[in-house]
Amino acid sequence: MFQNFIPNVWAAEIMAEVDRLCVFAADCNRDFEGSVKKMGESVKINGVGSPTITVITKGQRKSAMPAREQIEDTSVIMYINQMAIFNYGIDDIDAAQMSGNVKSKLNQKTSARIASEMDKRVATVCAGADVPKLFASAKELVSGAAGEGEINILTLLDLAAQHLYENDVPTTGVSIVATLSPAAHRLYVEAYGDKDTDNHELMKNGRVGMYHNIVIKMSNNTVKDANGQQHISIRTTEAVAFANPLTHTEAYRPEDGFEDAIKGYSLYDAMVVLPKEIVDAIVTIPAFE
Repeated sequence: MFQNFIPNVWAAEIMAEVDRLCVFAADCNRDFEGSVKKMGESVKINGVGSPTITVITKGQRKSAMPAREQIEDTSVIMYINQMAIFNYGIDDIDAAQMSGNVKSKLNQKTSARIASEMDKRVATVCAGADVPKLFASAKELVSGAAGEGEINILTLLDLAAQHLYENDVPTTGVSIVATLSPAAHRLYVEAYGDKDTDNHELMKNGRVGMYHNIVIKMSNNTVKDANGQQHISIRTTEAVAFANPLTHTEAYRPEDGFEDAIKGYSLYDAMVVLPKEIVDAIVTIPAFE
């Protein structure tokens, strides 16, 4: 069955499907992917600080030129250290009894599992200790009036957007994304109701709507702590760098059985590169009743 598979074509098909299925990884800066090829390699993501601007009045035009300053180098190094591996076979008898396109079905299942692992990595990075926190301590997320220790989901989104705007994130031309767990999304739907003006868009990469200038997405891979606290990531699509530079596959016929098999791996990793353009909200969510 697999003897007609061309590994490079298989890899390309997996990658296309993975990209379609990713939620967290879909909203990352991926401009650096071509620079990394092998496990453990790194890529330097170049950046520079902002120069100091001196403002003078007309009467000061003959003043001395401000001293030359050295602009801070904000470059960072991202290492590619994550690897998702797969290796499976299909018994000849089982393959003969299967109906439909076996290759397509395996492609979809493999891609879904790889996409999930990639999203978990990005979600973990977005919830890292070095990411700015919206609240000093977790608040209980609600859809209605908020009491002490609680916060309405829409208020949370407003405060997160304010946090980003105060860090000079542009109000236009930049996409801001909030990724919610299914439980948090339930509260969002309850709070937002029928106020929707932009939510007619087709769902893609977990997209489920818009709130003001924020794209709302839903994922099962949001970070949940052991104590029940959940993380909501609100960020621009430039805040996190993600690279998936290589997917390798091999079709083979094992000698110890009667089956066709395929094995492979996918390299990937992520890191926060613009901490001013991301904020992490830690909340607790009441159980559905």
